[in-house]
Amino acid sequence: MEQINTIELSDPDIFPDESLLKNILGESYDRYLELLDCFVANEMNHEWRYYRDGKAWLCKVQKKKRTIIWMSAWRGFMKATVYIPEKAIEGIYKLAISEDTKQRIRETKNVGKSTPCMFEVKSKKAINELSQIIKYKIEEG
Repeated sequence: MEQINTIELSDPDIFPDESLLKNILGESYDRYLELLDCFVANEMNHEWRYYRDGKAWLCKVQKKKRTIIWMSAWRGFMKATVYIPEKAIEGIYKLAISEDTKQRIRETKNVGKSTPCMFEVKSKKAINELSQIIKYKIEEG
């Protein structure tokens, strides 16, 4: 399968400020702002940092010192990933998220001993489902 979209923010010298993110995310920039509100509501902090191994700026979101979510900017959307340990993944399937989302998570290959729950943050539905998984990760995972 050909990948049409590629990760943005690959220049280590250009910090992803508001203006740059608005340009890259376009119409989904408002969803990004909603996600930031979700982080505040869950007492989480976010930080953009350039990672040389991935050759891109990533946003790490933490609650205290525990990483809850990773985000990367793509043309037209933010990609958000929450890693759930294998031992806690069954709880995800009990959340009020769509069957499509549950199936997508089931089909995703594990990374080490965790299952990545990935979202293209373009819609309110994605925000709602992602926020449930974030809360689950904070409480259980």
